[in-house]
Amino acid sequence: MKKFSFLLILSLLLFTACKKDHVDATNTKTLQSSINDMAASLPTIKQIKFNEALYILKTFGVEAEGDVAELKALGQLINGKKVPEIMTMADQVAQKNGIEWASTAPPSLGEMNIFGDESAKESDANDVKASSLSIITRPTGDDGAGAPTAIQIVPRLVDNAGNPVAFTGAGLEATLEVFSNGVKLSTAKNLMQDNNFKGFNLKFSSIPAAKVVDNKIDITVSVKTTAKTFKMSKIGLDVNPSLLKVPVAPKVDSTAVTQDPAVIDPNNPGTTTPPTTTDPNAPATTTPTTTPATPKQPADPKNTVSSFLNNVSSQNLKAAFNSSSNPSWGSYESFSNPTSGFGSVKNVSVKNITTGAANANVASVNATYDVTDKSGKTTSLKVTFGLKNVNGDWKISSYKINP
Repeated sequence: MKKFSFLLILSLLLFTACKKDHVDATNTKTLQSSINDMAASLPTIKQIKFNEALYILKTFGVEAEGDVAELKALGQLINGKKVPEIMTMADQVAQKNGIEWASTAPPSLGEMNIFGDESAKESDANDVKASSLSIITRPTGDDGAGAPTAIQIVPRLVDNAGNPVAFTGAGLEATLEVFSNGVKLSTAKNLMQDNNFKGFNLKFSSIPAAKVVDNKIDITVSVKTTAKTFKMSKIGLDVNPSLLKVPVAPKVDSTAVTQDPAVIDPNNPGTTTPPTTTDPNAPATTTPTTTPATPKQPADPKNTVSSFLNNVSSQNLKAAFNSSSNPSWGSYESFSNPTSGFGSVKNVSVKNITTGAANANVASVNATYDVTDKSGKTTSLKVTFGLKNVNGDWKISSYKINP
């Protein structure tokens, strides 16, 4: 009997010793096994918070596309970490991303399972019954000149009648993708815990100017419930071109002097003599000093607009077309069409031209003028021209008639 008791105790000790207290991310199997061991050692409430922490890290703490890639990246992030360390990391990621979650707060994200078990539970707060997704967009902020600095993007889960669906205590993964002319510019994620979700605040300063076409972007928002992922897109949202992200030019130390390996002739500073060679018969040569060419800087963008309007007024349409790079105007034949294009213009009388905003790559110019067509009809217009820097010259890239 004593021998049996000893063996029982020994087997229990061995079983306990095999349980892991840290993450083993050698492969997916060891990752899941070690996480299960760590969760099993916690009280029920802390098990739920531990799973929430892992979900926060998997969704917002790593850069990867797709569940498998996210899971692998998560394993690399938390490999060797223990429960308290993982909780601290999740707190930091939640705070960084503006997520209302804390490791010390009560459970708040429904049923979380990072290993992809999507079957609905009886108490699953993420099993939200909805028909579709709607998106509300509105400009926000003020750049000091009355123009917005960002777009607030608010998704809502709605029923068949288009009414918002009421739910609370969920942890729905909401993803925002930003495009321009079919090219993805950025991706952002957040947690939708109820239908009062504040959404995404897309700052124009986070969007690369070089990738935005015609000062417009497209967005797609997806919200993932237990049973279904809902998606909705909006096309052609205007951005403030003066606030788009422009790469900072590298700083050049003006005091630094690059010494050419040639020797400067003190009797003739304008020339240089190559270093002495071992060949006494080698002819001496001189190389004139050169000054690097200064990159061409564009003039005031309103000059381009003024020239464009003057050329349209005088029907020098080829010159007007050459000062533009606007895909919506199409070919020169379309641009100069005598019925539907600028070929129908008889005269342009400019009242006012002002530069709205400009940086090294993009600009906007506001112009007020009267257009008289060849039938004698005169129309007063207020137009915003968008321009972009093409090899040091401003080119008109967009044309918007304002009310």
